[in-house]
Amino acid sequence: MKNRIATLAFASLLAFASLSAAASVFAQSNPSQPPPHTPFTGVWRGQMDGLPALTLVLTDESGSLSGAVLFYLHMRKSVNDPWTSTPGLPEPIFHLHAEGNTLTFQVSHRRAHPPHTLSDPPVTFALTLAADGAAELADQSERAPAVTLTRSDY
Repeated sequence: MKNRIATLAFASLLAFASLSAAASVFAQSNPSQPPPHTPFTGVWRGQMDGLPALTLVLTDESGSLSGAVLFYLHMRKSVNDPWTSTPGLPEPIFHLHAEGNTLTFQVSHRRAHPPHTLSDPPVTFALTLAADGAAELADQSERAPAVTLTRSDY
């Protein structure tokens, strides 16, 4: 059952990315509306300890930045077992604000670890662009280390 839910969650995020890609192809075939891509658009992937940690999809096809993020749960059955990575559910991002090479946004924390997170406020993240299609994603609400992301175009 877990694998089925994880597969559906990842399929939802891929569908979002596919729709964005289709919109991009349409926009490119329509010369009256040139694609308004920003340096933040694309599919960003991050790993921790060699396992997928998150996938962030950013698009500006609607004329403004929007997107979704998919976090992976890292766990192991016992101390001696290897770590595994299981995708959660994609969450929309909101309150996006780009300034220079940094994009800040928020993600709902309500479904992160229910039931005790149901009334938690949104979590704020900062995506800071680096060289060579890389970026650092930092949780502004915690003092956790930043995650290095790599970008691929849709």
